[in-house]
Amino acid sequence: MIFDDIKNSKLYENPILQKGFDFIQNTDLSALSDGRYEIEKDKIFANVQSLKTKPKEQKKFEAHRKYIDIQYLIKGDECMAFGLLKDFNKTVVEYDEDKDITFLDGGKFNYINLKEGEFVVFYPNDVHAPMLSVDDNTDIKKVIVKILIN
Repeated sequence: MIFDDIKNSKLYENPILQKGFDFIQNTDLSALSDGRYEIEKDKIFANVQSLKTKPKEQKKFEAHRKYIDIQYLIKGDECMAFGLLKDFNKTVVEYDEDKDITFLDGGKFNYINLKEGEFVVFYPNDVHAPMLSVDDNTDIKKVIVKILIN
C-alpha cells in the first residue's frame, strides 16, 4: 500500500503506475460524470464514483487478484480500513473472477483518512474497506484507476 498527496506521485515513478497517475493529473476529474473511462482498454481504466460515506461499523473488506487500485479522492473526506491479505482468515464472499473481487473478514487492520488530492495504492496483497466516514456520513467523489498486473 502507498498513501500520499498526488503532488508527490513522481516519488513512485513506475511504468505500471505512471499511466494511472498521468490520467489523474491531466484530467479535469471534477468535470467527469460517474462511470468507466478507458485508458488502455481492459489493461488500465478508471471508475469515477460519487458516493456517500458510511459508518465504520458497516465496513466491508475487499481484495483483488488481477488489478492494482489507485484510489484518488476528488472531493470530500474518506476513511478507509486496510490490512494485509495474510492476516485475514474468513472469506465472506468467494472470489468473483469477472469482477476481480472477494470479500473478507476476521483480520487485523488499521484506518487511514484521505483528504481531497490524496491517493492510496492497493496491491493484491492489500485488503481494504473504502467509503467510510471520517466524522459524519458525507458525499464524496473519487476515481479508482484499475491497473492490470501481468
